[in-house]
Amino acid sequence: MSVASYPSGVVWNRVDFPSFLDAYRRKLREAFNVRAEVDRFSVQRGIPPLVMREVQACTPLSVFIPEAYDGRGGHIHEGLAVLAASSYESLALSLTIGINGALFLQPLARYGEESVKAEVFRRFLQEKNLGGLMITEPEFGSDALSMQTSYTEEPGGYRIVGTKHWAGLTGWADFWLLTARARGEDGQLDRDIDFFVCDVSQPEQHIEVTEYFQNLGLYMIPYGVNKIDVLVPHTHRLQPETTGIKMMLDILHRSRIQFPGMAMGFLQRLLDEGLRHCRERAVGGQSLLHYDQVKKRLGRIQAFYTACSAMCTYTSEHAGLDRDLAKENVPANSIKTVVTDMMQEASQSLLQLFGAKGYRLDSIAGRAVVDSRPFQIFEGSNDILYQQISEAVLKQMRRLKESNLYRYLRQDNLTQRAADYFRDALDFEVDLKLPQRKLVELGRLLGRVVSMDMVVDLGGRGFRGDLIANCLAELKQDVENLVSSYRNMHLADVIEEYLEDSFWLEYTTRPAT
Repeated sequence: MSVASYPSGVVWNRVDFPSFLDAYRRKLREAFNVRAEVDRFSVQRGIPPLVMREVQACTPLSVFIPEAYDGRGGHIHEGLAVLAASSYESLALSLTIGINGALFLQPLARYGEESVKAEVFRRFLQEKNLGGLMITEPEFGSDALSMQTSYTEEPGGYRIVGTKHWAGLTGWADFWLLTARARGEDGQLDRDIDFFVCDVSQPEQHIEVTEYFQNLGLYMIPYGVNKIDVLVPHTHRLQPETTGIKMMLDILHRSRIQFPGMAMGFLQRLLDEGLRHCRERAVGGQSLLHYDQVKKRLGRIQAFYTACSAMCTYTSEHAGLDRDLAKENVPANSIKTVVTDMMQEASQSLLQLFGAKGYRLDSIAGRAVVDSRPFQIFEGSNDILYQQISEAVLKQMRRLKESNLYRYLRQDNLTQRAADYFRDALDFEVDLKLPQRKLVELGRLLGRVVSMDMVVDLGGRGFRGDLIANCLAELKQDVENLVSSYRNMHLADVIEEYLEDSFWLEYTTRPAT
């Protein structure tokens, strides 16, 4: 019996997961490829109601809801599998599922009041509601700790006032997690951050959208500017275990560490599309698949597929809601940065293989490039996260009084299995005071060693050996190239007044007249 054929009210928690996932995949294929003609509507804004109705028929968000509230249990591996199934058909749909799961339902399950959770989860399961998170502000993007959205306590609850933008599902979500800082009687903002559940169906909690953005990619997801002036009940404030900042770190790290779920199906789709195109496309009397450079590009996409599989395995075992991930910045940031870099590189390679055909707006190759690019920016710009990886590792090295990178990586549990692949390349002393650009380069290097360690572990579990070997070879080459870049200490500067003596035409030899 398929999931869709179960009576309403028992679908999400009475079906074994393999059957649930299989039915969801079939429903997605039908919705995106048969009934909706995905390539036709992919250049339009929003998700057609028919498609969303078909997707929600299987109640995919039930995987993020605890069993006590009639969900499937909030098991991380089930959430990742649903994200992967979604991203195989649509990266934007997978991000929509991810926003709901990692940025609303999981934080609510971990930190919300019981009375609030019961009603919200019921509406997600029975009424197919959606939720999101608002952190970013127009003047404070990456600097979230300086946000100006504030709250004060009133007899009826908390009055929250401010402006948020770039919140996925703007104007669409039924619930929001709003972040704000307490405003004291002196008018000053508290340093800590609090989270509040906002139910926009209530008049006093309505959020006004003052502008919708024409986002470059991810057309299915609305983004914009939100004017906030709401009154939420006292029960709608999330309860941190220690501080609000640590709660925010736990929420963001748990979200970042689940990025491989969205990347998994996406990378597999790119690999399948690339293999299919290169088999069928003939150049010079033979298929593209016979050309060495084509094999190189496809081989790297396949290596990314393997690395992402390893990340999914790691996340499934280390990101449960019973764990506090506030201090897990190195694995979370490594996974998020590396897998999103892989998504973008794989997209660029597919577009190159497709040639002019891929540059059409309705081609999966062109869409993949613009849809995957913001994954390197939101929830922490990759440049910033790479710097944070380096800073965390250097802090630990100072604590251990260890300056040799190889010796440190060999004893750290995130890298010890991969370290011996770099006995020579990483056997050098690290300057513990590096310029920012070198911190970013070192972070790129470290992120790939962490990822490689996960691949080694997956190989030891019996994952297909030839895929593991190819992936390890690609990652090893990447690390060695990054080591070379890191150790090159030339630091190019910016010359702001650059126009003087720099017009090329003045230095061109002209023919005699």
